[in-house]
Amino acid sequence: MIFRKIFFLFLVLFISFFHAQRRKKVDTVYVYEKVVVYDTIYLFKPVRIKPTGLILPQPKVEEKFFVRDIYKEELEKQKAKNRIRKKKINTFEYGIEAGIGLKYSDWNKAISSDKPQFGENLGIWFSKNILSRISIMFSANIHHWSSTFDLDANNEDTILNGFYFTEDSQPLLFQKFNNKHFEYVLQLKFLYEWKNIRPFAGILLNRNTYKMQFLVPENNVLNKMDDFKSYKTNFGFAFGAQYRLFRKFILSAEYQQYHMNNVSLKNSSFDFDIFKMNNTFAERKINVGISYVISGR
Repeated sequence: MIFRKIFFLFLVLFISFFHAQRRKKVDTVYVYEKVVVYDTIYLFKPVRIKPTGLILPQPKVEEKFFVRDIYKEELEKQKAKNRIRKKKINTFEYGIEAGIGLKYSDWNKAISSDKPQFGENLGIWFSKNILSRISIMFSANIHHWSSTFDLDANNEDTILNGFYFTEDSQPLLFQKFNNKHFEYVLQLKFLYEWKNIRPFAGILLNRNTYKMQFLVPENNVLNKMDDFKSYKTNFGFAFGAQYRLFRKFILSAEYQQYHMNNVSLKNSSFDFDIFKMNNTFAERKINVGISYVISGR
């Protein structure tokens, strides 16, 4: 019985082994696929379409967030500060000025030459606002005018040559006259401020110091050279314009005119009128200058 089981087992193993040898072996095959990706390009061509009563809604811009313009805010602050500073500081100002000019005098023209005199000037000024755009200015200037002629009775025959007589009939003999002189001017003017331009007009008080030389009597003999000066005070007017170039610097151009009435020459001992007829002369000046504002800004 046991031999039969062993025989059956060997038979099953033999059949299984034989069947396994007869099975076909299958190889593994790998297939690779090449994938090519192509981009899609869309071409747009304009198409003429005739609108037939199309109604398109108006675009609406809704501000969802509040955006601050810092630059604009800062600019407005600076403008406000400048307006306040200008309003405060422009209430009162003071400074100095310097300039040059030309002077035309009927007196010089009648005596020798109609050439204009060239001069320089220095001065100080004070200004105060009286209204929002109107201010008043007071100034004091000293001018030095160069000579355009030099009359000498010992070298040439001039229109002033000859004898003159004082109020007490003392004889005087003309010697020399040079129109180089100093001039002192006090001025009051009103200014209207428009942006950086300030036109103005005003009145002035003027004094010239002309000097002539005469031979005067000493012990009843004309042998002493003496100086005679004019100290006549004159009234006139002026107008012009100023331009604020920078915060501290102001440019100006001005016209002045006044009349010299009853011109007389004096010294410590004698007094006489040198012009008996037509004793009124006009003087005109054109000045340009620059001012520096000393008061703080």
